[in-house]
Amino acid sequence: MFVRTAGQTARPHTLGDIGMTSGSNAVVSLNEFTYKQGTEIYGEKEPADYVYQVKKGAVRSYKLLSDGRRQIAAFHLVGDIFGFANGELHRFTTEAVVETTVRLIKRRSLDLMADSDAVVTRNLLSMTANNLHHAEDHMLLLGRKTSLEKVAAFLIEMDRRLTAASVMTLPMPRRDVADYLGLTLETVSRVLSQMRRAGVLDFISKSQREIVIINRQRLATFDLQG
Repeated sequence: MFVRTAGQTARPHTLGDIGMTSGSNAVVSLNEFTYKQGTEIYGEKEPADYVYQVKKGAVRSYKLLSDGRRQIAAFHLVGDIFGFANGELHRFTTEAVVETTVRLIKRRSLDLMADSDAVVTRNLLSMTANNLHHAEDHMLLLGRKTSLEKVAAFLIEMDRRLTAASVMTLPMPRRDVADYLGLTLETVSRVLSQMRRAGVLDFISKSQREIVIINRQRLATFDLQG
């Protein structure tokens, strides 16, 4: 799960990838908004009138469980599109993890483009399949993996999505990581320390959000069901 695959075909995940730019069609109108850290972008059960793309920052999608616990379903990073809904209402709440700028397009505009452009339709289906794949992987992670396997899978995913110049800079705090993996904050910290002692990774800042993966092969062995 989440392991890099040589020669893997890149799937579209940006508005540009599916032809959605301000000059691409008269029905397309893109706007930008900036949200402060912790600000809600849309709430669960609100109308799903817009689709969003992260231009800067990061976004978390989550549900609050009946007992007050929070389950994070996904992190949306720079370039990612989110806000697609299976019906007329959103099923999750989304918030800015850090100060975040997003681009918005009306869902109706996207529907009109898809009706008249087979390429847009095909790319939207590809994105939908990719999101479903991620949801299935996340369900497996939550239900069948040990704490070590969960943290390893998360690091492999973030390594693929975030790493630049050999450094992984996590925008989310460890509390978010814990709520994504279905673990306690203490367990996430303990496993990361265990990996550091094993020589798999190291921290290069006091916040411990900047991580260098020293041994990717060893990290992959921790995610036994990857």
